Amino acid sequence: MSKEILKELEKYDTPSITNIVATYPANKAACLGLYHPWTGKWYTDERLKCFFPELGPCAGYAITCVYGLPDPHYGRLKLVDLLRAIKNSPQPVILAVKQNFPDDYKRIAGLLGGNMMTMFKMCGVTGVLSDGPSRDLDEVRSLGMQYMLTGVTAGHGDFELQAINVPVEICGMIVAPGDIVHMDENGAVKFPAEYLTTVAERTEIFCRNEMKNQALMQETTDPEELVRLLGG
Repeated sequence: MSKEILKELEKYDTPSITNIVATYPANKAACLGLYHPWTGKWYTDERLKCFFPELGPCAGYAITCVYGLPDPHYGRLKLVDLLRAIKNSPQPVILAVKQNFPDDYKRIAGLLGGNMMTMFKMCGVTGVLSDGPSRDLDEVRSLGMQYMLTGVTAGHGDFELQAINVPVEICGMIVAPGDIVHMDENGAVKFPAEYLTTVAERTEIFCRNEMKNQALMQETTDPEELVRLLGG
């Protein structure tokens, strides 16, 4: 059932999901109030860019990882370990990639590319978000996977997988393994998986009412009536 509910959530944009999760805590009939709207670190900031907005929203269970410079005293994790974690997760998966590089390296780290993204897709990933750049837009576009990054760059140096399934912060959003992530051209939002059904039900009602109100707004030019309709 969770796959079907996630597919239903993809009918709605990410701002609608944020409205239900935490944006308007005073509206207890619609908003769950799961986080403090300003300080809860539950959605991404303006640094995260959507590179394939034509694909629309995507939603899934979060798998997280951290990449950084090679550490000769560590070296315990390999790409295959990450692929196994993705395969063992509830599906579909949104992969959240933390780039733990020095700032001057991070700006030129085209970390993920066509090969890695192809492997991720085959293991169940439908979208990736990362707090740094990546590359190979032409190859990734053909995969039909959402690609949410801070930018693009053409190359990289040696890097190493440092952690799998730990809490990470991606452009202002702290996401933990197993969280639900919903993302589109507006950014990304997270919420606990236990609220999946409730978020879907409330979003459907909220969006239906909002569409009705916006249609009514287009039938009047009266300021008082417009404000009344805004209030629902």
